[in-house]
Amino acid sequence: MIRIYIGNLSFNTTEENLKQAFEEYGAVEEVSIVKDKFTGASKGFGFVNMDDDAGFNAIRALNGTMLDSRKIRVSQATNR
Repeated sequence: MIRIYIGNLSFNTTEENLKQAFEEYGAVEEVSIVKDKFTGASKGFGFVNMDDDAGFNAIRALNGTMLDSRKIRVSQATNR
C-alpha cells in the first residue's frame, strides 16, 4: 500500500473527483482532502491510498497534469 500526496488542488475538487482521476490506474483504497477544521474549506491538498504498482503508475502519469483547472503535484507521501 502506498500513500500518495496530491498538492495544488482546486478548492472545488471533491474526493469523488480525485478518486475518479486515480481509479484509471487501479483500485483506490481511500481518498481524503484535508479541510480547515473551522470553516470546512479545502486546504488545497489531499491523499490517496492505492496498491504499490498502481500507485507508482498513477504518480508518474498524473504529476503535473491538470485537474479542475489546476496543475496538480503528485508524489509519494512522506511521514512528518
